[in-house]
Amino acid sequence: MKALARKPWGFMLIFLASITLLITLLVPFQTALIFYKENTNRIEMFLPVEEGDPFQLIFTHSIHLTDVVEKYEITDKKTIRQTEISFEEFAIGMPSNAQGDEQFTYEDGKYHIKNINQTFDQIKLRNGKVVSENRLVWGDGAHYRVYLNDYVEPGAWFTLKVEDITLWQYLKGVEIHE
Repeated sequence: MKALARKPWGFMLIFLASITLLITLLVPFQTALIFYKENTNRIEMFLPVEEGDPFQLIFTHSIHLTDVVEKYEITDKKTIRQTEISFEEFAIGMPSNAQGDEQFTYEDGKYHIKNINQTFDQIKLRNGKVVSENRLVWGDGAHYRVYLNDYVEPGAWFTLKVEDITLWQYLKGVEIHE
């Protein structure tokens, strides 16, 4: 009779442990800037972020071969706000002036459009194929920098979004770090 009384407790303990493990693995716990492969929900890589965190996307313009720096920040609504763009040469695809409350300046040999307040739910990004020197920079004062080629092939493209990830996604994904 004692053996029968122990079985329900053992089963209950295993059941509770399984539920706890599932909740731990499947409940979102970390906000991240996620690089989804193309138009899929497959996480190629991610960068843990918090509200207000700044980051930059830097690419070498394929025509004038100088760096273009796009500055962004993470909003409280888990969107991406562009705050500034800087570049050295006017060319195809580059802005020629500021709009609305934006400020167009020339400093230290670069053109800047500051005070940009454009918000995106997602950004489509292609890692350069011909001139493949795209970089991701993050942290206060842009302390951390990686080349996207260290993580993906030249020519690959992504959909960037800010979302919460689960421990399971965190463990099986590729965290961007320097």
